Amino acid sequence: MTQYLPPNLLALFAARDPLPHLPPADKLPHEKRRVPYAGVAAFLDGFEDPKDTPPPTRVETRDERKERKRKERQEQHAYKLEQDLALWDPASNGNSTMDPFKTLFVARINYDTSESKLRREFENYGPVKKICMINDRNSGKPRGYAFIEYEHERDMHSEYTALPALSLSPLPALPHLPLALPLPLSL
Repeated sequence: MTQYLPPNLLALFAARDPLPHLPPADKLPHEKRRVPYAGVAAFLDGFEDPKDTPPPTRVETRDERKERKRKERQEQHAYKLEQDLALWDPASNGNSTMDPFKTLFVARINYDTSESKLRREFENYGPVKKICMINDRNSGKPRGYAFIEYEHERDMHSEYTALPALSLSPLPALPHLPLALPLPLSL
């Protein structure tokens, strides 16, 4: 049957070369005389004094490194916030309103609405001191909301209670009190 196999497969079944004959060793391992085991007492003077041994260096694990970096970032962020808060002066910001109790927040304003149109609409309820329409920093386009500061707080409250939604755009503009203010009980 093997005569029908191709030569490359017949080569797999060929016998290997015989092992070379080596002369026997002088003595067998169990006949050799060995040096008896001795302790390390002869080498103790080569060791350093335990008092001079430096403390072992501890390598930080991956989780410890992540935690340390997270704490460093948190401390840097807290420090930056503290510095920014120390340097922040709300009186120097020309766009901010001076009294939050007289300020009304108006949202969902049409992007084509101008400041004069807002002033004309909101002056029906009292004298408006300042209108601050918020624009995008990069493009300069309006963001769709504004802060309106009245001369008197009662004017702001009368407008807020009298008109739930204005018709400045297809979507009604919604006037709201700032969230930091306490709402009157009559609302």
